[in-house]
Amino acid sequence: MKFTLEGGGSNVIRSYSSEEIRVGAQAVRSSCIVTAETLIADWPPQTVDELTAEHLAPVLALHPELVLLGSGPRHRFAPAAVRAAFAAQGIAVEAMDLGAACRTFNILVQEERRVAAMLFLK
Repeated sequence: MKFTLEGGGSNVIRSYSSEEIRVGAQAVRSSCIVTAETLIADWPPQTVDELTAEHLAPVLALHPELVLLGSGPRHRFAPAAVRAAFAAQGIAVEAMDLGAACRTFNILVQEERRVAAMLFLK
């Protein structure tokens, strides 16, 4: 799906599909972490099933207040160890399908919230 939202210099997600996510002018063809200021492409876990607490260091280093988990084409919850790691840091995590996560991310960036999105294509 393609959509556009002006970001005022912030990262916004311009479009997404099962093949790529377009963050600003950059096309990302793998799992990634996105904040208003940061894009971490080629993040190792390729599916939610591969996600472990050890993969969370890059997102935790960004100090978000909320993390969106875009779990691919269908809604999947984060593994229990991942949810526990975020809870221990006082960070809320919301799981949804990729499209919902992209749309929600853009809205929260516009509201100037400290949001990070962990996005999976598969």
